[in-house]
This record gives sequence, C-alpha cells and structure tokens, in this order.
Amino acid sequence: MGDSETLTRADLAESLNGQIGLSRAESARMVETILDLMCDALARGENVKISGFGTFVLRDKSERIGRNPKTGIEVPITPRRVLTFRPSQIMREQIAKG
Repeated sequence: MGDSETLTRADLAESLNGQIGLSRAESARMVETILDLMCDALARGENVKISGFGTFVLRDKSERIGRNPKTGIEVPITPRRVLTFRPSQIMREQIAKG
C-alpha cells in the first residue's frame, strides 16, 4: 500500500506486478477488468459474491417519510436502490485479530 491509509487501484496493480510478475500495464488492466465486471453485474441488479471476502448486495428501498432534524418538517424520501457490503466470516475474523 502507498503512504496513505487507503488501498487504491494503483496499489492493487502494483501488488499484482510484484507478486505475479505481470507488467504494470497488464496489472492495471486486470484490476480495471475485475472492477468493471463487478460494476456491470451490480448495474444489472445482480449481487456480487467473492468467496472468503464478502458479498455486495443491492437493496431496493421504498418511499418513506423522513424528518428534517433542524426544522422538524416531514419530507418524503424517494425510493432508491442502495448497495451494501456484507463481509464473510473469514474477513470478520481477520479484522477482529487486527
């Protein structure tokens, strides 16, 4: 990983380059291809499950009434699709170990 506390696409590509020996360009293309495939599946309404990592789940939320916390005025919240992530048990255990 780079200097920051965030894992980036470039970090993933660099890791592929170092561990598998792919060229930097091939590594970057592979990362982009995987992310594109995941995004396309989610856009089609499919969930994405990566064994040992977790599942990206789409949920449709219906319209509901919300309240502006400052004014207390009720406001309708439009229906929408939300993306959530559920980590696998393996990932939960790894994170708990620190």
